[in-house]
Amino acid sequence: MIAVLVMSAFVMILNETILSVALRDLTVDLGVSTTTVQWLTSGFLLTMAVVIPTTGFLLERFTPRQIFLASLTLFSAGTLLSALAPGFAVLLVGRVIQACGTAVMLPLLMTSVMRMIPPAKRGATMGTITIVIAVAPALGPTIGGAVLSSLGWRWMFWLVLPLSLLALVIGSARMRLGSETRAVPLDVLSVILSAVGFGGVLYGLSSIGESGGGGHPVPPWAPIAVGLLALGVFVARQLRLQRQDRALLDLRPLTHRPFVVALVLTALLFMCLLAVAGILLPLYLQTVLETSTFVSGLAVLPGGLVLGLLGRPVGRLFDRVGARPLVVPGALAMAVALWLFATLLGPESSVATVVGIHMLLMAGFGLMMTPLMTESLGSLPDHLYSHGSAILSTLQQVAGAFGTAVFVTVASMGAAQSSGAPDAEGLHTAFLVAGGLGVLAFLASLFVRRRPQAAAEPEARAADAGEPAVPAGAAKEKAGEVAS
Repeated sequence: MIAVLVMSAFVMILNETILSVALRDLTVDLGVSTTTVQWLTSGFLLTMAVVIPTTGFLLERFTPRQIFLASLTLFSAGTLLSALAPGFAVLLVGRVIQACGTAVMLPLLMTSVMRMIPPAKRGATMGTITIVIAVAPALGPTIGGAVLSSLGWRWMFWLVLPLSLLALVIGSARMRLGSETRAVPLDVLSVILSAVGFGGVLYGLSSIGESGGGGHPVPPWAPIAVGLLALGVFVARQLRLQRQDRALLDLRPLTHRPFVVALVLTALLFMCLLAVAGILLPLYLQTVLETSTFVSGLAVLPGGLVLGLLGRPVGRLFDRVGARPLVVPGALAMAVALWLFATLLGPESSVATVVGIHMLLMAGFGLMMTPLMTESLGSLPDHLYSHGSAILSTLQQVAGAFGTAVFVTVASMGAAQSSGAPDAEGLHTAFLVAGGLGVLAFLASLFVRRRPQAAAEPEARAADAGEPAVPAGAAKEKAGEVAS
């Protein structure tokens, strides 16, 4: 069942970025401006940010099987509509339908792992999810470029459609995960506040990122202000509703300190992952070193592979030693790599230097990502898994958008050119800001809790023997019975 979930999520998240390299071709084929066609990517992310907060409610109200089938059906329908789209409007609707299916799948995957896998083996399994979350977006532009070089943009959807239909068929036969559901009433006002809040913030941040801080008909601060106000009302309403156990998004996971620490680190990680590795490095390679799109895509591929290969080994180490011995050196590697970008990269740097530093950055991310996801959800009681995964997934989307907006704006404002387009000087300033975030991440990693030795040893022995772990409290109780 986990294999089916992982395969489905990989296909869906791969589709999140696969279209990014085709935007230039789409402006010609569809006869729209660059600002308009950008919404094929921004609209996807915006829909994700609006839908994900509702998944905590959905995972309580419906069975995993029902959610899985609905998610893949929506994604497949959106993919087919996008492949057949006669114009931009229909293509955008197809992308929005795809995003609705994708938004539900990742929280479903994380929640299912937490419920099916014993604590002693969760790290290794969550390491597989790291491959989905981190490597799929990294491979998207590379695969999209390969498809676009020999086939048209529609084939990006035609090639994905059979994979999603195959996952739907296999999942309908194998997805039999038992789960208790509750007839939780849907609070419509919470849904509206969530959509306005998260949608407004993400729209404003995307507007800043696209325009470099200006040139939009609506000032980016306006939707951000409206979104923050709606989020304030949303939080107040959830705090009231959760007393009656019927909140759309239960905020009680935020009362658990390990969850909050992991959440802060995850936000810093995704800001740097999506903005630095996804935006600044390709900009630097293409505008400063003047490499082709194909070469810049290949340059970031080794780092993506490092991140993917570290997933399961780091997960197994987490099962043995806990989060802190992995997250602290990972955050240090992340900070060092970001400062190396700021100090070493210039017009005379080689592509090999970029590849080497990028691999160090991805290694740091690899040491952090799996432990943070497992530690955050593992610190929660069972009934809060679905809401914790919804909070975590929502934060990843918002942090990525915020990081992109900040770094693109800094790179544009720091540019030596009067046009404001990011150049070597502007990118250097953006890398300096990223280095500061790296230092913050390292300091925050020092607050990751140490693993209790009494609980760690039985879990490690159980993992080696392939048996379920005995909780420390149960072991002490058993010892007391033997003594008496």
